[in-house]
Amino acid sequence: MSERRIDTGIWDKLTKAVVFLLVIAALLAVAVWYLPLIKQNERMRSEILRLQQNVATEEETARQIKVQIEALRNDPETVERYAREKLGLARHGETVIRFERPDSNAP
Repeated sequence: MSERRIDTGIWDKLTKAVVFLLVIAALLAVAVWYLPLIKQNERMRSEILRLQQNVATEEETARQIKVQIEALRNDPETVERYAREKLGLARHGETVIRFERPDSNAP
């Protein structure tokens, strides 16, 4: 009996090529699937940084206000200055003179 050899070389090459293309397609599918999640993650991280900066700014503002409150509670000179500048008050016998700024639209 003569043995016939079947050349499977082309089929092996085609099978390897198809498997390779399927792996590439699977990787692309995963990348396309996760790309929106990656972009959303980046947006959320930038939003977190922005909010952390806002929190730091607001904490600094709160600290300054607390310092002002303590000064108003404990320092009579600060209370007097505030009463004069913000409330327009004066001591008994003092005359308050207010200067108006000229109108920038006036000719």
